[in-house]
Amino acid sequence: MNWLTNYVRPKIRALYARKEVPDNLWHKCPSCESMLFHRELEDNLHVCQHCGFHMRLDPVKRLESMFDDGAYESVELPKSVADPLKFRDQKRYTDRLKEAQTKTGRTDAIVVGEGRIGGHAAVVAAFDFGFMGGSMGIAVGEGLLTAARLAVAKHAPLIVVPASGGARMQEGILSLMQMPRTTIAVEMVKEAGLPYIVVLTDPTTGGVTASFAMLGDIHIAEKGAQIGFAGARVIESTIRETLPEGFQRSEYLLEHGMVDMVVHRRDLRPTLVRTIGLLMTPRIDAVVEDLDLTAAQAASQGVGGEPAQLPQPATPPATQATAAQPVSTQQAEPAQAGDD
Repeated sequence: MNWLTNYVRPKIRALYARKEVPDNLWHKCPSCESMLFHRELEDNLHVCQHCGFHMRLDPVKRLESMFDDGAYESVELPKSVADPLKFRDQKRYTDRLKEAQTKTGRTDAIVVGEGRIGGHAAVVAAFDFGFMGGSMGIAVGEGLLTAARLAVAKHAPLIVVPASGGARMQEGILSLMQMPRTTIAVEMVKEAGLPYIVVLTDPTTGGVTASFAMLGDIHIAEKGAQIGFAGARVIESTIRETLPEGFQRSEYLLEHGMVDMVVHRRDLRPTLVRTIGLLMTPRIDAVVEDLDLTAAQAASQGVGGEPAQLPQPATPPATQATAAQPVSTQQAEPAQAGDD
């Protein structure tokens, strides 16, 4: 064999083979269609740096962005009946639940956490729109009741972050019954004298809007969030009129008094810190009443439980002189002009 033909061919394709690029490195903005690098998008809390469009945020990242130092404890929620009506449309309801649980890694569409916001204890319940559109079923109702009871037990404000399409149709009337249940949960918090704050995100519609989402003491909405009961197309076809521009958006609702403020996602935590600090500050009249009550108790009880002898006010020197030597009531005659 000739040495010119006895060689190993170089594998050029192996040297210059194309590497597979992960699919999740770049994201396309739904509004301006700009390509966003995933790290920059996460650092900006899933807000487009070009147009300011607020994308949907994972509930775990939402909780981390709200609590102090991103530290919180997850609250275990009670288990509920998986398929009470044995519902089936194109798929079995149990199959849909398994698919959503595998996709999100959660048992249902709500996550509850407790921690501190601005140094104050707080309980936050956040929705996951990726779990069957954040629809409200029995499990969501149980989650909100658990969050309300925990807030009352911890004497902490309750913050709810809805992102939902409404009631879960696969649970029928049982899903609609979660509307009064969540309303009762809100009343539990309010009767305890604790703040109930709602952070409205995109979208907040249907039975969620018709129940706990619009019962807050303070309503904070993210920029551009869709908030309403029925869809805009359904309303237009019903009333047969063209709706105004920006209908059912946060800015439109702010102009018409439906929400209290519209904030950017990066300003949400400072806004919550300031709001909770104001609402959880003791009232001045209550503090004064406590101080007056303490002073009255201290004055009414001396050593050994006997009434204390309060010191008598000292008599002014002028009064003492008056008591010793009465002043004549006759007025001195005025001096005549020219006297030395």
